[in-house]
Amino acid sequence: MKYIQFKDTNLQASEIALGCMRISGLSEKAVDRLIGTALEEGINFFDHADIYGQGMSEEVFGRAVAKTPGLREKIIIQTKCGIRQGYYDFSKEHILNAVEGSLKRLKTDYINILLLHRPDTLMEPEEVAEAFTKLQESGKVRHFGVSNQKPLQIELLSKYVKQRIIINQLQLSITDTGMIDSGLNVNMKNSASLDHDDSILEYCRLKDITIQPWSPFQFGFFEGVYLDNPKFPELNKKLNEIAREKGVRNSAVAIAWLLRHPARMQPIVGTTNPQRLIDICKASDVELTRKEWYELYRSAGNRLP
Repeated sequence: MKYIQFKDTNLQASEIALGCMRISGLSEKAVDRLIGTALEEGINFFDHADIYGQGMSEEVFGRAVAKTPGLREKIIIQTKCGIRQGYYDFSKEHILNAVEGSLKRLKTDYINILLLHRPDTLMEPEEVAEAFTKLQESGKVRHFGVSNQKPLQIELLSKYVKQRIIINQLQLSITDTGMIDSGLNVNMKNSASLDHDDSILEYCRLKDITIQPWSPFQFGFFEGVYLDNPKFPELNKKLNEIAREKGVRNSAVAIAWLLRHPARMQPIVGTTNPQRLIDICKASDVELTRKEWYELYRSAGNRLP
């Protein structure tokens, strides 16, 4: 497993992170095994949110980590807050209360990274700044980031908060490449040239903000997995072809495609199957050529101008 360092931090994070959204439905034994497998494969970064499993994902994870003395200091825990039932809430009060809840469920006295979960159009950045400062000064949160935010949303937030935004968690996979398409189809009038995200990919690279692709095996908005899916025959043909050449599974090739990008992304993989996780982690040792990267891009139905 290779590791990355977030800008202006001392965090050495595995370039592949384990997303814990689905672990709330697992048995205690299964959670222990999944975490153990992740650690054996070199994963030290675990992604949570207060809404995952209505808090149960954080709770079962916290119980599992507490069983091993000293483990907490060896791992990086990231969680998110801001989504409530039917609305978003970036108020100071909610952020502070949400963190207290996460700390209790995770059985820890600090969170390595806190993300604001999706944009809140009613955000008052002064309140967010007060919350961030209080959390940092108390030692309860060490670093901060966002998810699904565009450049000017991050700029607005950054005008008020004194903490650096180190992460932006965004949907990205071989089949959901909007932020890449618009950067390739410049000065064009086709649909791929539409920039829905204000050049978020280039912005994050300019600002040294690490992009964390979520749902890297999904197509659409949770419509399904594209791997071995008959809806994507050309893509799977190419994935399997490269997988055979590299001696890995197609899932590793799909993650290697993200890792190949010079933006130095950190994919969040959400499998709860230990063997699948082992297969996926082999992506850290797979090096795709520029030709292979573009072949996969085009096999997903994308056209180069």
